Amino acid sequence: MAVAVKRVYEEPAPTDGLRVLVDRLWPRGLSKETAAVAQWLRHLAPSNELRRWFHAHPEEWVTFRNRYLKELCQTPASTGLDELYRLARKHKQVTLLFASKNMERNNAVVLCDLLNGMRKPPSSAGAGRSAQARKQRRGRS
Repeated sequence: MAVAVKRVYEEPAPTDGLRVLVDRLWPRGLSKETAAVAQWLRHLAPSNELRRWFHAHPEEWVTFRNRYLKELCQTPASTGLDELYRLARKHKQVTLLFASKNMERNNAVVLCDLLNGMRKPPSSAGAGRSAQARKQRRGRS
């Protein structure tokens, strides 16, 4: 599986594979046809509070990343993370789409790092934690 990141405003390409939007809000001025989004995992986006905080403190990338990883361990983000791992296993190429103008520091980059294994997630996030959370939810039903 290969995972890439791309601004949703960029032209879709056949090499994008499965295009997954990982923002909470639909990108302004963009139709669903133009965006060519196959999946919209809005629950994977940072909380509104974290998003606003990072917008006011863009120099705090490491803090944002750590806070975002903690959010990914909470429901409903953990459910969205489960879905993202499932999609990544199912498709040869996945492109995570985002609207931010900052190409190097955004939530899609954090998710891409998790999927590519470039960054070790905290013990409470990642594929192993997602599987464990799924089992716990099944046990409660």
